[in-house]
Amino acid sequence: MNKTKSRLVGIFLPVGVIVAFVAAFIVMQVTAPTPERVDPRPRPVAVFAAPIERTDVVLHVETQGEVSPLTEIDLVPQVAGRITYVNPNFIEGGFFEAGETLIEIDDADYRLAVTRASAQVAQARQALVREEAEADLAAREWEELGEGQASPLTLRQPQMAQAQAALAAAEAQLQEARLNLQRTRISAPFAGRVRTKSADLGQYVGPGARLGQVFATDAVQIRLPLTNSQLSMLNIPVAFQATEANPGPNVTLSAELAGTHREWQAQLVRTDSTIDPQTRVLYAIAVVNDPYGQAAAQNGAPLPVGLFVDAEVEGRTVQDAYVMPRSALRGTDTVYVAEAGGTLVFRNISVIASSRDRLIVSGDVHEGEMAITSPVRAASNGMRIRTLTAEGEELPEFSADLSSDEEEAGDETETDEQGEQAANLASAE
Repeated sequence: MNKTKSRLVGIFLPVGVIVAFVAAFIVMQVTAPTPERVDPRPRPVAVFAAPIERTDVVLHVETQGEVSPLTEIDLVPQVAGRITYVNPNFIEGGFFEAGETLIEIDDADYRLAVTRASAQVAQARQALVREEAEADLAAREWEELGEGQASPLTLRQPQMAQAQAALAAAEAQLQEARLNLQRTRISAPFAGRVRTKSADLGQYVGPGARLGQVFATDAVQIRLPLTNSQLSMLNIPVAFQATEANPGPNVTLSAELAGTHREWQAQLVRTDSTIDPQTRVLYAIAVVNDPYGQAAAQNGAPLPVGLFVDAEVEGRTVQDAYVMPRSALRGTDTVYVAEAGGTLVFRNISVIASSRDRLIVSGDVHEGEMAITSPVRAASNGMRIRTLTAEGEELPEFSADLSSDEEEAGDETETDEQGEQAANLASAE
């Protein structure tokens, strides 16, 4: 009997363990929580976009330069002497008129030279008169007593020429003496300002000594560097010279002066004859007339020499150009465009001009399309997007439909759950 029980236990115990294991497995499968299914498709990326405009655009070139005098000279004497007078306006920053005496040199020696030259002229003139009388007398004597043709020496023609030459030399010396006397008064042939002063009252100066530096105030110039791409935006040839029939482009100069933003109007008048070999740029010269007068009255402040200014040069007009924000450019020739339905597409363009805020292009874009301006990580052609304006307002026509995506995802999840339940029941059976 004991042997029979032991045999039965040996048979049914393993079977019971297996049955218990299978039952536990079925219970675990039936009661296991259903895993949440995730939509494998990427959700649309939110991007900012701005409309593309089509219009005629006047190009502008932005550059910089320093204001310098159009006419500037070193003030130097042509005669030697001690300075006896200095104009009160002959000081750094002083204004003066054309022909106004700025410095006078002691003229005593030069007045004496004029007196001596005048005396020599009088003597030479008297000698010429005497020689003319003797020549007339010689001619009459030959007519009365001579025979044949008289020689020039007999008629005293060489003596006459010598006396005339002596008079001419004396008059030239007098003119030179008077000219040197005039040169003791030093002035400039234009109205201007004094940049530097190098001599003062009582100083002895010689010919060519530097007394100071002055410049004219009728006009100033600004040398503006232009790169090759900037030259292509201007409607001027490389060797440009403004004329009445072909005036140069308008230039707007601006700078912070005494804490206030100022602007002045200038005109481009010419370009340099050569390209700078070091910077490889071509300089164009803009001119402002009457910078301390009319220009100052128009802008509330003069345009002083030495001021560093920003310049905006008016260029050529581009017909039917496409304009968009500068941030829309990707690389050198690509923009991202939001198409209807919420997809991103790549477009190739050619950049005509660009600034800090604006991009002017031609190419595969159209008016009214939305150029994407925000950064897009791992962008791909045809990716799904949600398009927002700069104010954050969503544009439905340029955005992917999220509601249909969610419904499709929900339908797929429900179908998957039903399939899993059916599979579990089949396993349990």
